[in-house]
Amino acid sequence: MKVLEKDKRTSINRDEPLCIIVIGASGDLAIRKIFPALFSLFCQDLLPKDFHIVGFARTTMSDEAFRERVNTKLTCRYVPGERCDQLMAAFLERFSYLSGNYDDSESFKQLYQKLDSLDASRQENRLFYMSIPPFLFLDVAHALADAGLVHRKDSEGWSRVVIEKPFGSDRNSSDELTESMGKVFTEEQTYRIDHYLGKEVIQNLMVLRFANLIFDPIWNRAHIESVHISWMEDLGLEGRAGYFEDYGIIRDVMQNHLLQMVALVAMEQPLSLHSQHVRDEKVKALRAIPPLKLSDMVVGQYSAGAHKGRQHFGYLEEDGVNSESITPTYACGVLHVRNRRWDGVPFMVQAGKALGDNKTEIRIQFRSVPGNIFGKAGKALGNNELVIRVQPDAGMSLRITNKAPGLGIALLESDLDLRYDAAFKVVIPDAYESLLLDVVEGDKSLFIRSDELEAAWDIFTPALHQLETEQIKPEAYPFGSSGPQVAKALASRYNIRCQSTLKPEEEAE
Repeated sequence: MKVLEKDKRTSINRDEPLCIIVIGASGDLAIRKIFPALFSLFCQDLLPKDFHIVGFARTTMSDEAFRERVNTKLTCRYVPGERCDQLMAAFLERFSYLSGNYDDSESFKQLYQKLDSLDASRQENRLFYMSIPPFLFLDVAHALADAGLVHRKDSEGWSRVVIEKPFGSDRNSSDELTESMGKVFTEEQTYRIDHYLGKEVIQNLMVLRFANLIFDPIWNRAHIESVHISWMEDLGLEGRAGYFEDYGIIRDVMQNHLLQMVALVAMEQPLSLHSQHVRDEKVKALRAIPPLKLSDMVVGQYSAGAHKGRQHFGYLEEDGVNSESITPTYACGVLHVRNRRWDGVPFMVQAGKALGDNKTEIRIQFRSVPGNIFGKAGKALGNNELVIRVQPDAGMSLRITNKAPGLGIALLESDLDLRYDAAFKVVIPDAYESLLLDVVEGDKSLFIRSDELEAAWDIFTPALHQLETEQIKPEAYPFGSSGPQVAKALASRYNIRCQSTLKPEEEAE
């Protein structure tokens, strides 16, 4: 297999010192994702020669205790064996830690002093990663600025900030967050991260569409009947009740992860791979989508049920959940892209927790072949379908019709499969590895621009407000099922053939 590769090592200035400050460094995201991703980049010589990492959080611990905690999640994916142990030791030597309160200006002055002691030239580049709940973003940003930690535009070193979704809870709160954060970090300095955009299969969407001529003539309303994008998780809250009660599945998954996939499927070819051109086309696609109507939407909430041999609580029985909560744990909706390419093609987005499956995928369903010449043999055939599996088992498959071997004419459906783990004998980077490397390089192609955020919230804000104002109660569905039964009626209304995740006993009902 021939591989055409742009080597990112060539675009990194390894002589510029870098300080990475992780706010919320003792939390789950930092320990499980951010630090292992940085270690992977370090193992591949993709970080500057002179860098250090400073963790800041409320938890009190020493530098050594912090290093030990980080070390528990580092892996030897790129350099197995004894050399990995040596690299781990060298990597952890770059770590230091400071405890403090997020709303305490004195704590951030101490952080300034700590960085000052580490940085002899005072002209290092600074990457701030806010691994903290969104309601803390503004307090921390202003505290960083007040302490003199953020480089001005005319400084020799740069400052960049990474913030995690959700970016607000509706259009107004998002606008307020953007405006307030902009008083500390400019739009150029701000990297709004959606880790799904760092996943290998998602990055491959543009290559699939724009580097393969075979798809271009059929990627439109004349040949595609529907697009179904789904995110399914067979887990409950897993201790995240406080967060989930505030946001729910629409804000947590649909408005960001799934809408980004919609944009990449629906967008036109950009002028180039420059971040501005890529994001311009995504914004155009999102602005072509009218606000989602409740008549095109189903919301659900899981109830108690058995799954994988265990009995599970319902959402209202979970610790930390209000017994009268109407927070949806499942939602599906049909979006309409009102432009020349897609008018009339339903885009169904579906997300749910406590379902019977655990996967994220995009299903492009093509129209049926007109003029069946195969008689009875061709009547039961399904349509061609392109399935892009994001997780688990990343890959793609194209469903086609074949003649079954034999003397007669019998047709069957079969899949042409491309599984990444089998096709590519390489270590596939984690999403955070790819995205953190882009931040260091200053490449914003895979990050959310402010007008892109506005367009995304405009699609969901009216429906969210109506759900909450009218106190609409979600449909109940058992833990481990395929979701509310009424969702099947919505799919059927738009002739969308959803792949079943029902248990046998559900199918029989």
